[in-house]
Amino acid sequence: MTEPRLIALDWGSTRLRGWLIGPGGAGGTVLAERSSADGASQITGGAAAFDAALQALAGDWLALKLPALACGMVGSAHGWREAPYAGCPADLSRLHTQRVRVDTAAGVPLHIVPGLIDDPVAGTPDVMRGEETQLVGLLALQPALTGAACVLMPGTHSKWVQLEQGRVTGFRTRMTGELYALLRRHSVLGRLMPAADEGWHPDAFDAGVAAARGAEGRDLVSQLFAVRTLGLTHRWAAAALPDYLSGLLIGHELTAGLPREPMTLALVGEPDLCRRYGHALRQFGAEPACMADNTASAGLWQLAVLAGMVKP
Repeated sequence: MTEPRLIALDWGSTRLRGWLIGPGGAGGTVLAERSSADGASQITGGAAAFDAALQALAGDWLALKLPALACGMVGSAHGWREAPYAGCPADLSRLHTQRVRVDTAAGVPLHIVPGLIDDPVAGTPDVMRGEETQLVGLLALQPALTGAACVLMPGTHSKWVQLEQGRVTGFRTRMTGELYALLRRHSVLGRLMPAADEGWHPDAFDAGVAAARGAEGRDLVSQLFAVRTLGLTHRWAAAALPDYLSGLLIGHELTAGLPREPMTLALVGEPDLCRRYGHALRQFGAEPACMADNTASAGLWQLAVLAGMVKP
């Protein structure tokens, strides 16, 4: 049997995910997986509270005295210990050199991967924590993307990342998922929509994408109110309005984010959401070269190998 060699943690704002990983392949072999609701933004009480959350999730793993490596918001200013951002352009194979260490009550050091900051001279700064490790895992599993690629990581805060020769040359964040949730639950638009989503309405979704691409596509604030009037006039059934809104917002995101020149495109994220984005991308004549689920565990294994924490 494969023996465990690494405790890997993706410690985000709302969830803590952990893997026990052994050698095998570019991303290691996941031997066990756990998760909890002890996200970094849910924890109060400082270092002791973070230590307790880790013990609750992986106390028996910590007893094995294995190396431990984490990414995500655990390294933010409001996390266990801040891991300063690495600046772009950033060589993903060198991220491990900027990790920081915290000591746990179990006697196992926990190393935290830094996030990335893109702060162009003529522009506004942008940041990520956790996605950089998923990019490491993606390149380990899909080495064909190492040359040049645009990686779209849809989610609450979608990341659009430019990769060249294994380096992040720049990225932009678009708050599509959070904006959808706010409008769906906390705006006048949601009053015409059912409390829970009722299936998938691809025709309404496609119409929303088409509206974003059309002549009125530059006027998003007007188009948002039109979601309401399309319901009031019964152009779209109430059950279809959430998908129309989703298509409209994703369509605007793709209009702004897609590279102007042909480039290899990859999708990384929750499978159902990636499929939705893939469906929208086809209206733009774009087809992702690959779709991948969360690749954080593979990235943490790769970084641990590069750091000499484990042997491949």
